[in-house]
Amino acid sequence: MVEERMGDCWSHTKDQFDNLEKHTQWGIEFVEKYNKFVKERSEIEINYAKQIRNLSKKYQPKKNSREEEESKYTFCRAFFTTLNELNDYAGQHEVIAENLTSQIFIELTRYLQELKAERKTHFHDGRKAQQYIESSWKQLESCKRRFERDCKEADRAQQYFEKMDADINVTKADVEKRGLNKARQQAQMRHQMASDSKGDYSSYLQKFNQEQNDHYHTIIPNIFQKLQDMEEKRIERVGACMKTFAEVDRQVLPIVGKCLDGMTTAAESIEPKTDSQQVVESFKSGFEPPSDVEFEDYGQAMKRTVSENSLSNSKESKEKPAGKSKPKLWPFIKNKNKITLNSHVRSLIEGSGPEDFSHLPPEQRRKKLQGKIDDLNKDIHKEMDQRDALTKMKDVYIKNPQMGDPASVDPRLTEIGLNIEKLQAEVQKFEGWLAEVEERMPSKSDSHRRSGLYETQSSVAVSNNCAQDRERPLSSPDGSYTDEQNTETQVKANINPNPNPNPIPTTMPDDEEFDDDDEPLATIGTCKALYPFEGHNEGTIAVAEGELLYVIEEDKGDGWTRVRRNQDEEGYVPTSYIEVNLEPNAKGAMTYI
Repeated sequence: MVEERMGDCWSHTKDQFDNLEKHTQWGIEFVEKYNKFVKERSEIEINYAKQIRNLSKKYQPKKNSREEEESKYTFCRAFFTTLNELNDYAGQHEVIAENLTSQIFIELTRYLQELKAERKTHFHDGRKAQQYIESSWKQLESCKRRFERDCKEADRAQQYFEKMDADINVTKADVEKRGLNKARQQAQMRHQMASDSKGDYSSYLQKFNQEQNDHYHTIIPNIFQKLQDMEEKRIERVGACMKTFAEVDRQVLPIVGKCLDGMTTAAESIEPKTDSQQVVESFKSGFEPPSDVEFEDYGQAMKRTVSENSLSNSKESKEKPAGKSKPKLWPFIKNKNKITLNSHVRSLIEGSGPEDFSHLPPEQRRKKLQGKIDDLNKDIHKEMDQRDALTKMKDVYIKNPQMGDPASVDPRLTEIGLNIEKLQAEVQKFEGWLAEVEERMPSKSDSHRRSGLYETQSSVAVSNNCAQDRERPLSSPDGSYTDEQNTETQVKANINPNPNPNPIPTTMPDDEEFDDDDEPLATIGTCKALYPFEGHNEGTIAVAEGELLYVIEEDKGDGWTRVRRNQDEEGYVPTSYIEVNLEPNAKGAMTYI
């Protein structure tokens, strides 16, 4: 019964260890599965961030003229801002992947190694304790069997001795002969052996009971408790990792929100009217609208009459060539019921043409030439800065020969001097072309006077079924524009929409455009000179830095403002050189397209 009870206990303990071993192994496998999940999530974030960055890079503006042209529109700038914010947004997903890897995956990988080692130690201790108690039980069984065997041997020896001693027919000679004394000694020896076996069995039994008590009440419970603590720590660690998994996303939400706010702000900064005005400025040709088509009278009896209020004169009539006159066409010409784009506008869009931009309409050609001059002036300033720096370096070498050879700087100074001369020659060449264009273009105030003249002539022409033809530089049917102009309407203008603070204009606006009478212009505000201006050219006025002047005519888009120092001194100064304060009731300059 004892053996069966002990066998059941050992079997039950072994089963418990097997159950715990299976459960803890499943727990480790779960941690490995969760760690693999985190790793795959991190890889997804990295791939997503990479795809977002590639997408942003794909649509980033390239360094070419087309992209630079697009950057002036607010909706294009908003899109570029969105791409930059999207790039930052991708960076936050990279941060998520990095934190998931460092705070969860790497930590769990190290913890798994520790967990497996701890589990192995606990089960090794459990198996060792189980093997020890089983070995003690076997030794106890061995002592018990030896005690049992010795007791049986002692009983047999005692019975044999008593049997021989109880036979009354045995003589003394028979006693000696049959070995009665020997039987007595054998019985005594067996009794002694049984007594010793009993003592051994008793002492070992006490020892086994103590070990068994320790095994079932101390050793095994402690091992089970360690396994329980290990399992609880594992579960707690998994919970902490799941919390970190959510916190990693939450940490980047503020920055992600700023990225989204930046996209929203960029979208709200789009200004349709500003963009449409940019289109107008980009494709403004400088051509004037065509005049009314003449009424060609084929009736011989009818005579052309001219109203007394007509502004046409007999001189214009005499200068008109005889025969039919074809009207000038607009840059958009109609050919076979289909509107095609004039070659000038097409060249403007394609951005190709000769160096002097003669293929462009007047206004666009002027802008291109002015932009080229500005770029060349910037290059000249860069070369001058390099020359100044090398000159200072040469002075240092002259004063301190140990620092370097002054002659080593001369080749570079010579090269820079040649570069400056070439650039200055280019500037003069483009300024000549610019002056040529500006001389051919009508001024803004002259165009304003022409508009009134045009309206008067149109009303007279309707009443007389004819129109006064006025010659202007318009597009011809083959796409080129002519230089024909009426002598009464030719004026000189110098329009500079993109002034550079340094260059001095080659020509100033014609005073005839403004001096329609002898009365001085009224003051419309004041200005303060930010920089000194020498005013060598005709029509300009020299100013000193900080000087206060009166504004009598504001900038009309050509980069120059007309100012007055006193009743006798007035002239033009660059608008970028002064700080203008106009009176509230002063009218701004009118803009013509």
